[in-house]
Amino acid sequence: MPRMFSAKRNAEKTQDVSASSLRGALATKRDETSSRRTTHEIWSPRNATFPGHVTQRLRLIVACLVASSSAFASPCQFESQGEGRVAAIVDARSLRLDDGREIRLSGIAPTATTKQALTALLAGRDVMLRSADDTPDRYGRQGALVFIGESDTSVQAMLLARGEAMVSAEIVDKDCAAALMASEAAARRQKMGSWADPSAIKNAESPDDILAEIGRFAVIEGKVLSVRQAGATTYLNFGRNWTRGFAVTISKRTLAAFESAGVALKSLENRRIRVRGWVEGNTGPRIDVRLVGQIELLSANEPTGVRP
Repeated sequence: MPRMFSAKRNAEKTQDVSASSLRGALATKRDETSSRRTTHEIWSPRNATFPGHVTQRLRLIVACLVASSSAFASPCQFESQGEGRVAAIVDARSLRLDDGREIRLSGIAPTATTKQALTALLAGRDVMLRSADDTPDRYGRQGALVFIGESDTSVQAMLLARGEAMVSAEIVDKDCAAALMASEAAARRQKMGSWADPSAIKNAESPDDILAEIGRFAVIEGKVLSVRQAGATTYLNFGRNWTRGFAVTISKRTLAAFESAGVALKSLENRRIRVRGWVEGNTGPRIDVRLVGQIELLSANEPTGVRP
């Protein structure tokens, strides 16, 4: 009997485990729970129906289930913002539900095949909407990650994994953003969808090719030759001719986000980066970076377009 009570006290101490060892702790709890059950069946069968004993076991089971759910939750599982049936695909990033709501797919930018892929995936399907905020944009569209039925994988991740969309970098949740970027990276490595085209990633040293993308979302790679500040704007210049070459612009109000992420813009000089965004152009082609996730650092010997 003393051994039984000692084992019980030790089991209670295991509840104070760190998150990093949670998986092992859950396994330990299952073993100890099984051990305690066997001990009670041998030594005290009457206690198996004792109310206090049952309550204690139920509390332990609930605690384990909650901890397990938290530890193994899929990324991008934001708060539910409702559900509905897809009545129409409006465009490459928007759909309309049968209750009249218009939904904009957050986190992705379209390619030439995105609308067709959306139609094949979603026409007439029941969907769940998840996002951190359901406030409509200025066009009345509700931004959300879209899930088919009870699936844990978002439609956005499906499109990215097939190369039928690109990461827009607008989702700032770290785990979710990383998961979406990983889906895109896998498609790039396998040359899936739009990534099968060698020109899918533009070369920063070819400003004329980038100018052809004005008004479109593009992914561009190159070496930053200089970092300069003019007024409230910082320029990452990829060409020696500042008026004609490709450049990234970053406004003063965005600098705090880079500082919080531990990125000093001056440190990007002479570094290879990948940048994504909507191409603009007055003099030379430009991408205005408003989110840290729009820029990825590349290693010096990294092949073009395959970074995870």
